[in-house]
Amino acid sequence: MSAKKRETASFVLRFRQKIFQNENNESDVQWRGNIRHVQDGDERRFSTFNEVVDFIQHKLADLTIEAIEEKSPEEQRGILAKSFDLWKKMATAYPKIVLETIKDPKAGVEHIQDQVSQQVSQVSDMISSKLDPDYWKPASKSDLQKVADMVEKLTREVNALHKKIERLSDK
Repeated sequence: MSAKKRETASFVLRFRQKIFQNENNESDVQWRGNIRHVQDGDERRFSTFNEVVDFIQHKLADLTIEAIEEKSPEEQRGILAKSFDLWKKMATAYPKIVLETIKDPKAGVEHIQDQVSQQVSQVSDMISSKLDPDYWKPASKSDLQKVADMVEKLTREVNALHKKIERLSDK
């Protein structure tokens, strides 16, 4: 595999809309789809956004771990901490991105692509340069708990938005 392919993670998302009558005999909609990792062809079905995020996180973690195998333990911790920061930023920015994407899907997708490209580029730069191990600290349990809390809050907010969209589409 070429070096460029080992540094790249591309995903194809395919969404399908299912409109149905719910238990209250009201029209309802559910989004499902497939996500495929372009480089290895691995593909999964999803019915929630969390499943998409889990799939992407797994693939990016594998990519990062493979890229840092020959680094010192201190450098590995620093790079992994930087990679972890990417997911904290995404969890914080996601609700705004979702709203923007609903308003203007094309601009929203371009915005997401730009943000992810910037973050991946930063992590790639970190991998290829020597780190000062004293500068980085590994994620603490409280950092992990904060991210878990943010993801939980984000999930509630996305579900609330979904319900609002359903109510608006019923009008």
